[in-house]
Amino acid sequence: MAPSLDALHAQAVAAELARQPLAAPTALLEADLDRLPSPVQRYVVASGSLGRPIPQNVRVEFDALMRRKPEDRGMRSQSVQVNVFGRPARLFLMRSRMFGLPVRALHLYREEQATFQVRVASLVNVVDLEGPEISAAETVTVLNDLTFMAPGALADKRLAWRAVDDRSAEVTFTNGAHRVSATLLFNDRDELVDFWSDDRPDASMGRYVPMRWHTPMSDYGDVAGLRLPTRGLAVYDRPDGPFTYGEFTLRSLRYDVSGLAQT
Repeated sequence: MAPSLDALHAQAVAAELARQPLAAPTALLEADLDRLPSPVQRYVVASGSLGRPIPQNVRVEFDALMRRKPEDRGMRSQSVQVNVFGRPARLFLMRSRMFGLPVRALHLYREEQATFQVRVASLVNVVDLEGPEISAAETVTVLNDLTFMAPGALADKRLAWRAVDDRSAEVTFTNGAHRVSATLLFNDRDELVDFWSDDRPDASMGRYVPMRWHTPMSDYGDVAGLRLPTRGLAVYDRPDGPFTYGEFTLRSLRYDVSGLAQT
């Protein structure tokens, strides 16, 4: 019998943490922010990241309401993910139920390649994707996670920044063959409140359709000693109107986990 998606996720996390063990911590200094546009600098400072160790990885849990179509009531789920920032990796597992049957969704992004599987009743893969299109799209997700979950890592030299105005900035992230860009929007409290990109096409209709993707965030609070958002949406701006396919509530966040026992 093929291993469950839960087992595959646990194996992937263990392998990635072993491949990228924690290094000695390095504090984020004010001089590290010099290359960032002003609104990004203020966001990092307001988050409380200055003077703290630059994150090397993060473990996050969410409650979510997911929709396949705009008219859906939504499927409630829980997710756990581990992101590693040195050699970018994103290891995401969602658990839910549909028609009384267990559903698992597994996103794995590592070595610049992404795969996506959805399995019902631990038996049948109803989705099984890989290839350059999903790998490029998931590179945007990796960038999105970094901006909201780890503001202390935004001085990374792999991120190229361009100032737009006092409340927005553009960022370009290159990982292997994938080069993606996004615009970050900030409010007057120096909170990052939206992220939008044209580099993450909508694949929900069976093919990749170019479309703007954005993730409004809200409800900033104390998370792991930082000021971070605790609620967010995932939205595609379709021609017939915005489609909010995901609503997320943060349950927990921990930086620099060192082994599987901490996940």
